[in-house]
Amino acid sequence: MPRSPATRKSSSTKVSSLGKVSGMGKVSTKASGKTSTRAGGAAGAGGRTAKASSSGARIGSKMSRERSLLICLAGYAGGAAAAAAACSLTAGWSPVWSAALADLAATVVVFGFSVALDNSSMYDPYWSVAPAVIAPWWLARLGGFVGPTAARQAVVLALVLLWAARLTWNWVRRWHGLKDEDWRYADYRKLGPLYWPVSFLGFHLMPTVLVFVGCLSLVPALSPSSRTLNILDLAGLLVTGGAILVEATADRQLWAFLATRKRGQILDTGLWALTRHPNYFGEVAFWWGLWLFALAADPTRWWTIVGPAAITALFLGISVPMMDRRMLSRHPSYAAHMSRRSAFLPWLPRPVSRQAGQR
Repeated sequence: MPRSPATRKSSSTKVSSLGKVSGMGKVSTKASGKTSTRAGGAAGAGGRTAKASSSGARIGSKMSRERSLLICLAGYAGGAAAAAAACSLTAGWSPVWSAALADLAATVVVFGFSVALDNSSMYDPYWSVAPAVIAPWWLARLGGFVGPTAARQAVVLALVLLWAARLTWNWVRRWHGLKDEDWRYADYRKLGPLYWPVSFLGFHLMPTVLVFVGCLSLVPALSPSSRTLNILDLAGLLVTGGAILVEATADRQLWAFLATRKRGQILDTGLWALTRHPNYFGEVAFWWGLWLFALAADPTRWWTIVGPAAITALFLGISVPMMDRRMLSRHPSYAAHMSRRSAFLPWLPRPVSRQAGQR
């Protein structure tokens, strides 16, 4: 399951969760509770990571954060090698199907590292890393920067790389190493021997498929086109760039809050005053912005709307309710916070009722 592209905290530190993908992802336990990602929004201290209970976690508990990062890097290098091999074997295929097989191969390799280390959080950065590889590879396969559409291609590529770099860095600076596993994964360990099949299908493969489908908008956006820059390109730039700014601002505000917050306090200032999950909102808006670029380049590719629609359904149907339940279970006062603030779309807080104010 993608962790909101937000940030993660260790099991010893409470986190306002979002819940990745800051995503994947991240989306990490974001606040409103990546981060965003990218693979995540609760506004209090709800999303803690949990110590995994089996042998891989015991091994990880003895590792420094630096060594954990090196092992993670090795796992992703292995995934990149598998993806490169898949691309080589499918050189005659269409770029979309070739990238799909490469994406699957990389996911399987990362899953192998998750199993070997007994920690599904190995997958967390994949939400933001995969598009940063897919986009430039597709651009090269589709002919590179060409003619009057080179400006669109350059802007789209730059936005994807900026989004990926920020979300991945947000994960790196908050990750405490292999001793920790996100609580959303740890809660499923009660399944026993069924845990790893569930982990592969739900925590690894599903977000890979969703991100790949979201990336389909990049095919027309990065392809040579007879349509020069138009009003939809401007809309795409405003939405995508604005989404990156919203997500970055939400994560920065969460970071500052966690550094000074008092026990039981809920983040309800800044962007967090307008929505319980501003990082989720920013992440979803990013994918809609890419779709606007696709429409600008080729309106017949309108069907790529399936990508942002699926990601929106993921966050609204799973991530937001899950994080709200988590926050409610840990902070009774969160119910009042929910009654006043929008779950997703930024909006002015509802006034406190007179009855509530008299209590």
